[in-house]
Amino acid sequence: MLRLFERRPPAAPHAQIEVAHAGEVYRVALKRLSTSRRFTLRVRAATRDVVLTMPSHSSLKSAREFAERHAGWIGARLARLPRPIAFAPSAVTPLRGVDHVIVHRPGERGVAWTEIGPQGPMICVAGERPHIARRVADFLKREARKDLEAAVARHAKRLGVAPRRVTLRDTASRWGSCSSTGGLNFSWRLILAPPEILDYLAAHEVAHTVHMNHSPAFWKLTRRLFPDTERAEAWLKVHGAALHRFGAREG
Repeated sequence: MLRLFERRPPAAPHAQIEVAHAGEVYRVALKRLSTSRRFTLRVRAATRDVVLTMPSHSSLKSAREFAERHAGWIGARLARLPRPIAFAPSAVTPLRGVDHVIVHRPGERGVAWTEIGPQGPMICVAGERPHIARRVADFLKREARKDLEAAVARHAKRLGVAPRRVTLRDTASRWGSCSSTGGLNFSWRLILAPPEILDYLAAHEVAHTVHMNHSPAFWKLTRRLFPDTERAEAWLKVHGAALHRFGAREG
């Protein structure tokens, strides 16, 4: 993360700029914050994009100059990101932490299901090829909902609470959240992780129905529900961003 102290007169808002380096052009989204006193350049692994956070009174010229000075850094960071993997025949995607090969079965009935073949676990998909990516994604979301609802119910029963609903999303920065009304939101991509990681996130968000903060009391309750909290947090920090590489569009 790169920072540079800067104060400039107000400038008209711009959604993004483009900078070039070594024959490549990089789009940089601009985020103006009244509380920011520095330029902060960040490459987000989950969304594979570049964000430049800047003071609200900084000029567009200063922002562009800062980004251009660090265009090489942007290119290097983007090049280090894991290669996106589409849900396509022969591709490998994890399911509950176990790699599965996607196999196209155009002549069979059904939508998507799992099998164990000669080469190991498979996600089999019926229908025409253009529908494969959507059917695999839908299958994974159904499995995620099933596992998350079961885990939430188990942890909620231990605490004697009743979350209102479980919602699945494809969030880039949060694996889960708890609303003030008791609704729990999760990333469906947790189904790609080992089961204990999904179970930890369910415990984490159920604990938020009691403590809407990250106070010592909250963490004590979370560890009561899931004793290996630190290990799960460490796994997410190391491997979490890579879960976003799966399901990219072909081409």
